[in-house]
Amino acid sequence: MEHVASTPERSLVHHPDFRRLWVADALAQVGAQLTALALPVYAVTTLGATALQMGYLTSAQTAAFLVVGLPAGAWVDRMRKRSVLIWADVIRGLVLAAVVVLASVGLGSMPMLYAAGLVISVATVFFDVAHLSYVPGLVGLSKVSEGNTKLQATYSVAAVAVPAVGGSLLKVLAAPVLIGVNVVTYIASVGFLARIRKVETLPPKDSHLPLGPAIAEGLRFITRTPMLNRLVYSTGVSALFSTMGWSMIIYYVVTTLGLGADAIGVVMSASAVGGILGAVTARRATDVIGEGRIIAFSAFLTPFLFAAIPLASTFKDLGVDARIPLIVGGFLMQVTQTWFNVSQVSFRQRLCPPYLLGRMNASFRFIVWGGMPIAGVVGGLIANHFGVVAMLWVVVVGEILAALPLMLSPFRTMRVLPGNRQVTALDDEPDEAPGTGPDEPDDARP
Repeated sequence: MEHVASTPERSLVHHPDFRRLWVADALAQVGAQLTALALPVYAVTTLGATALQMGYLTSAQTAAFLVVGLPAGAWVDRMRKRSVLIWADVIRGLVLAAVVVLASVGLGSMPMLYAAGLVISVATVFFDVAHLSYVPGLVGLSKVSEGNTKLQATYSVAAVAVPAVGGSLLKVLAAPVLIGVNVVTYIASVGFLARIRKVETLPPKDSHLPLGPAIAEGLRFITRTPMLNRLVYSTGVSALFSTMGWSMIIYYVVTTLGLGADAIGVVMSASAVGGILGAVTARRATDVIGEGRIIAFSAFLTPFLFAAIPLASTFKDLGVDARIPLIVGGFLMQVTQTWFNVSQVSFRQRLCPPYLLGRMNASFRFIVWGGMPIAGVVGGLIANHFGVVAMLWVVVVGEILAALPLMLSPFRTMRVLPGNRQVTALDDEPDEAPGTGPDEPDDARP
């Protein structure tokens, strides 16, 4: 009897609509990384922001997850997700353009940055919820893990290359100029999103629950589903403390360690190389370690690696280059965080019914990120009264406590996590729709 070899599955690189989403995401990430570097540098070096003001800025940039995080999920489930992504990029681009104009004519201020951060945070809530809910329907559940890995890899590449270039450019260009680049990338991102051809099918209007019960259904799924409830609680506590730490990083590096913008860019890029390694090895690491184990152990390792950040001040006092612990700790931390993110997002997407994806993701983000505005202010207050180094050690202890619910749960021993593995791809379109594909970059780097 003749043996017929099975045809191997094609990579998502050959999926035209995913390529468009991938390129759009890459463009947005390039601009976002420039803004993440330039905005706090502008606040600290040009506007003279204090530690408390940096906390306020972080709160403004995350406030929407607390205020509109839950209803956003219910609304996204009733909308075409590609349209949500496009409008979110348009709004963010317009707000950043206004920041650039006001800063260039000398009208920049911290209240202006607070207002911009607040509006951008609302658009980001809708973008993130729609983005997380869009991938499964675009590529099919069987390809969710590959899609998340590629998108995470794009983020990691941007995190490596962009800060180094941006840090060098800040020596000769004003910070608002780099923020202006983000405006251009958002415009280009909209162009690629608009070319996605897969038509989304909206659920019938008579199937929509009223807003209150719809939100409650998403929350119930998160809080009552075994394993998922431990994951969201642990991740939420971790987010509280990590927000306290990361909101002060630029302030800490500039004022305590005495590093300039160019050194900040080099440190951020060198440490983020770990993100690329994490993305490239995520699937293999999951196969070797196990789906549950990699979530538990990566969560537990991350806070010990974060300790390298406050230790950098000790290294400086001992006459050792403070960039060394920042680079080494950041590199390893990016590896573990990438493993955690790819694994837990894929687990959530597989576990959730398609009709509930928007509300599930919004509920998860609300619980995890809803406390970030408060955390930013608390971090600023602790740093203001006890010093930024003491605040960073509080973050280390808090992150360890946050990881314990996962380490003391079935995640620690499970190689395979629950989830619907029998669902085939939802995308029945051919790999190349007529008239599309050749003009798209087949060699887009992960």
